Amino acid sequence: MPLPQLLVGKVAAITGGLTGIGRAIALEYLRHGAKVAINHLGGPNEEPLLEALHKDVAQITGANSNSFITIPGDVTQPETGRDFVAKTVSAFGRLDIFVSNAGVCKFAEFLEVDPPLLGHTMNTNLSGAFYATQAAARQMALEQSPPGGSIIGISSISALVGGGQQTHYTPTKAGVLSLMQSCAVALGKYKIRCNALLPGTIRTQLNDEDMSDPVKREYMEGRIPLGRLGQPPDLAGPAVFLACEELSSYVTGAQLLVDGGAFVNLQ
Repeated sequence: MPLPQLLVGKVAAITGGLTGIGRAIALEYLRHGAKVAINHLGGPNEEPLLEALHKDVAQITGANSNSFITIPGDVTQPETGRDFVAKTVSAFGRLDIFVSNAGVCKFAEFLEVDPPLLGHTMNTNLSGAFYATQAAARQMALEQSPPGGSIIGISSISALVGGGQQTHYTPTKAGVLSLMQSCAVALGKYKIRCNALLPGTIRTQLNDEDMSDPVKREYMEGRIPLGRLGQPPDLAGPAVFLACEELSSYVTGAQLLVDGGAFVNLQ
């Protein structure tokens, strides 16, 4: 039985919305009646992904719908967030929901992490999240009436636990969690709610190579009480909850684990 639409009339913008978690959230927001803009890096290698996404969007909204746009740009550049927000507002009139999702994760031993890898990871996952979130917050707080909105940062279970091959990655996700907590304090006076989603091990393009090892995959599945790895759509429902004013109007500064119970399993 389909759920009632919970985001009718809302405008959402999602960074890194072409694949994985961002893509799943974008499609679910569309199913719930929102108008959606996604940011993606850009480049000819993304054309097949864009074509596939537009086909899925058309199945939800209809082929002639004007409720979805894609905007290229590198979130590591401060102007990208501003441009993304400006084009979203130009197309749809305002901004109600912002999801800071763009991120990278390349596994590497701590002793072998070099400055380029560290810099790219930090610039994308943390600096990029800051720039884009700030641009969204300025729009929500100062440029529309009434002010307000929901900002969701895609952090990770890695914000709470360590990983031997993730020493350059886990601090960025802890930073996203901290950013949402601080933004909740800073932006509450503008009626902007800021929360973090913390996915566990989710099968995306970022970890396909790592999870292709059957021994490691079986080990990871064995540590998860629900007995399976996560899929991108597992994040979509929680993202709708945090976006929906009627469901989460008093939720801000929160962190929601979406990990199948992995974090609480000490055995």
